[in-house]
Amino acid sequence: MNVKKAIIPIAGLGTRFLPLSKAMPKELLPLVDRPAIQYVIEEILAAKMNEIIFVNRPKSKEVLEYFKKSPKLEKILQQRNKNNLLEEVKELTRISEKIIFSSVIQKEPLGDGHAILQTKKLLGNEATAVLFPDDIIDSDVPCVEQLCEIFKTCQKPVVALMKVPREQVTRYGVVAVEKIANRVYKIKKIIEKPSLEEAPSDLVIIGRYIHTPEVFDYLKKAKPSEKGEIILAEVMNRMLEDGKTIYGYEFKGERLDCGDKIGWLKSSIHFALKHPEFGQELKQSLKDEKL
Repeated sequence: MNVKKAIIPIAGLGTRFLPLSKAMPKELLPLVDRPAIQYVIEEILAAKMNEIIFVNRPKSKEVLEYFKKSPKLEKILQQRNKNNLLEEVKELTRISEKIIFSSVIQKEPLGDGHAILQTKKLLGNEATAVLFPDDIIDSDVPCVEQLCEIFKTCQKPVVALMKVPREQVTRYGVVAVEKIANRVYKIKKIIEKPSLEEAPSDLVIIGRYIHTPEVFDYLKKAKPSEKGEIILAEVMNRMLEDGKTIYGYEFKGERLDCGDKIGWLKSSIHFALKHPEFGQELKQSLKDEKL
């Protein structure tokens, strides 16, 4: 199996970004000069996938609208000789021409596993990538492409792993592993947000996955948590308990957490300092402010 389709869950309420998220979905908040979701979509394109399935909120069409062609706007920019801006707008059209967008609805935010389950009818019997847009990965080789390379060999589910300082493990799904090659692990157990004493390692799961079709069998049977949610990490742990094989790959690159306001601000500074047009001026400005 080759991976040609990707799922992007964007049905969350964005409560950590209130009041901003009252007016704009959090995935459209800008990181410098483009929205966070565009970084994720460009990662998928670079990995040569040809279809994206959004798991969306009811009546929310802003992301799909963002990538639609805008003939009226393009005409105005052309008339005003705003050629640089025109080229940037046309780039969105080129993205939409390279990939098929589709959407399913998650009526209520009932967990990340429940979100993925909504896509079953669109997938058939094929492996699929899952990318959560709260995580932006800055890397030379797209993170999801790195996972696909591992999947080509093993044909089993693969998750992205990252080492974090020991005191931070309580915020993540933490894995017990057996190392089988450089950066490649066989996952033995997943503990979601453990205490420091319970955490089996400093390797945590980041929002990039390759799933095989059998995950849907487990998602359908999964019992909701006390909060009424189907949690992907718990479902994957059940698969491990049943003897299924799941691999982890410690990806190469830098993970930027855009899941809350401070993470979003740090990510914006990261990409702004690297920006070919704005980077030098921003560095000088920070120097002048003695920051």
